Amino acid sequence: MHAWPASEVPALPGQGLPLRIHDTATSSVREVVPTGPTARLYVCGITPYDATHLGHAATYNTFDLVQRVWKDAGHDVLYVQNVTDVDDPLLQRAIETGQDWTELAERETALFREDMTALRMLPPAHYIGAVESIPWIVPLVQKLLESGAAYDLDGDIYFSVDADPRFGKVSRLGREEMLPVFAERGGDPQRPGKKHPLDALLWMAARPGEPAWETELGRGRPGWHIECVAIALQYLGMSFNIQGGGSDLSFPHHEMGAAHAQVATGEHPYAQAYVHAGMVSLDGHKMSKSRGNLVFVSTLRREGVDPAAIRLALLGHHYRSDWEWTDADLESAQARLARWRAAVSRPDGPAAEPMLAEVREALADDLDAPAALAAVDRWVALQEQTGGEDIGAPGLVSRTVDALLGVAL
Repeated sequence: MHAWPASEVPALPGQGLPLRIHDTATSSVREVVPTGPTARLYVCGITPYDATHLGHAATYNTFDLVQRVWKDAGHDVLYVQNVTDVDDPLLQRAIETGQDWTELAERETALFREDMTALRMLPPAHYIGAVESIPWIVPLVQKLLESGAAYDLDGDIYFSVDADPRFGKVSRLGREEMLPVFAERGGDPQRPGKKHPLDALLWMAARPGEPAWETELGRGRPGWHIECVAIALQYLGMSFNIQGGGSDLSFPHHEMGAAHAQVATGEHPYAQAYVHAGMVSLDGHKMSKSRGNLVFVSTLRREGVDPAAIRLALLGHHYRSDWEWTDADLESAQARLARWRAAVSRPDGPAAEPMLAEVREALADDLDAPAALAAVDRWVALQEQTGGEDIGAPGLVSRTVDALLGVAL
């Protein structure tokens, strides 16, 4: 599966700062610095229906900033993202709408690529679908079966959470707290015959009328969590730098993924840090496919909204915060974009090096994008009020905003 084209990242003078970012597993902001020249990042991708809503966009904007900070600090970045192109919610939507599930997945994935391109999100080096990862999933499940960490239940294969003594360390939840969340987010705690209600599905035996593949495990399809593990291990190996996604993935998805990987490999940790973006709401409720309260990037684009303004609206909120999308967000972003573009179109201005330093410092400090925007705002206000004689300043501001914030002026 192919990703989307990369926009050029302008070169900036000097070098950026090491990234400090909030790790869910330690509940602390800490430095995440690659041990070698290459930073390794895995971000969970979409299940391709109802793409791309602003909750998606906010999440991928977060990890686009991570890439940009790392690149500015002199690192190469190996970024991997999946597409869950076969799963119960996708199949259910196909049934509801009378569509072929493969056509639905392909159409929504193509739309997602278009939106990511328009928003200038840096693409992953490897963009992998669940279906194409089955050859990597099967031997992982076999290994877990052979070790006793997985078991058969009426043809389905489950992972035993008791096999990982570290289970619970990622989300920092107790097992009683986990149970209702597991039920809400795709788990089946009530299924009879499971060794523990939290045990997660690794492989689902074929059901009538549903897609399935012939494998050494029998005819069936993969579970959700093992998909990402197989892809991450294939391209990144264990102890990669950041596992990323929305905050609703900390449990069960990232918790289960870490457990699968750690038990299968006998190594720890799966990821050095677990980074989670906050939820975006609309009309008082989290944007969700089930509720249908979604604002789509593609809809805004069709209405003539500049993608740079959409991105600025997202950047106006700290990535870890939960926030509500309103028309005022977009209006404020459009006004800011117009001011910034007017400012950099002038032939000179006040020195921009202090602004660059402030933006770098803000983003290196737990991706504080609102503080970075404020630094650019101060330069713009100074130019509007007093002007300046530095002919290179507008260009440096424009390159800074493009390279570090992904906004083309």
